[in-house]
Amino acid sequence: MPGALTATFVKNLTEADAFGGDTSRRSRVYGDGPGGYGLTLRVHRTTDGRITKRWIQRLRIDHRLTNVALGSYPVVTLREARDRAFANRRAVEFGTDPRTPPVPTFAEATEAKIAADSPQWRNPDKTAAVWRAAVHTYAANLLPMRVDKITTRDVSQAIEPIWLAKHNTASKLRRRLSQTFRWCMVQGYRLDDPAGDALLDGLPKNAGNGGHMRSLPPAELPAALDVIAVCDAHPTARLALTFLALTATRSQETCGARWDEIDGDTWTIPGDRTKTGRPFRVPLSPAALAVVDDAKAISTHPELVFPSPQRKVYANQLNRVCKRLGLNMSPHGFRSSFRVWAAETGEDYEVSEMVLSHRVGNSTVNAYQRSDLFKRRHEVMDRWSQYLIPSK
Repeated sequence: MPGALTATFVKNLTEADAFGGDTSRRSRVYGDGPGGYGLTLRVHRTTDGRITKRWIQRLRIDHRLTNVALGSYPVVTLREARDRAFANRRAVEFGTDPRTPPVPTFAEATEAKIAADSPQWRNPDKTAAVWRAAVHTYAANLLPMRVDKITTRDVSQAIEPIWLAKHNTASKLRRRLSQTFRWCMVQGYRLDDPAGDALLDGLPKNAGNGGHMRSLPPAELPAALDVIAVCDAHPTARLALTFLALTATRSQETCGARWDEIDGDTWTIPGDRTKTGRPFRVPLSPAALAVVDDAKAISTHPELVFPSPQRKVYANQLNRVCKRLGLNMSPHGFRSSFRVWAAETGEDYEVSEMVLSHRVGNSTVNAYQRSDLFKRRHEVMDRWSQYLIPSK
């Protein structure tokens, strides 16, 4: 057929029209004329007798004739096929291969990275929400930019304003940005990571203690616990901080503690609330059990051991209590204080690390070391509790 294709011709093209009654033919190609930028309609007869129509564009890319698929009819109309053909021809004119996927914006790359990682997260919805909130709050300048156009200076402009004032937040943000850029490198969108080492070298060096949680020397902890015990914070906040110190657990583990997790002198933290993703048994010393008894005496919640005044899980309130009391520490710092005490008093290294739910040794060692050393950890926690609260 001479000349350009028409929408009516494409729509009404049947088997008889396409092959003229020739049952031996399986395919036929119709061109869109001299001004069609290589656009053709390929009509094909399948083995079961159906007729399919697909748009194909013939282009010379890198000096080689190449077929580019534009979709099938009627999903892609003649007008849409012509628009795509014209866009492809322009891309070739400007030195771009139209078959190459477009480079995403940082917002699109962030969503792709979240989608790729979320199946491995313990709480995908919450983690994704936190990730998005951090990027949209502090790195909004990057979101509309193509990832291959972002420079280290662009990333620095997002991170440097909070690097000193909110160092922990800034460090987490930098790691997330870096993870997204490394994903872009794997996809072929970038050759480097603008949130990597070069950025760190250019940021201020006096950002607190390098992002580690503030902690007190062990010798100062008994006095700090005395201050906490008589402060005007909510009773469950005081008890949660004391329990946190006595167990050397993580804040989210203690704040989310539930009554059904405590059995005698054993507190079993479920895997969905531990950093390792595995259930963890915590031995409770007499002092820790006394805290549990005090919490039970004022309990207002059927599930939570240390509910907030709003009957929810504590978030940042415990940290604010420490700050208001003038204690140069964060709740998480209790763990560091315990580790220093254990080292200074000669406690066994492996047992001390397992108290903190840290993995010890390489994969071969861990394959054979199946015990959680619960009895030995119990002895260590009893000594630690006696050190913190000698009267109990």
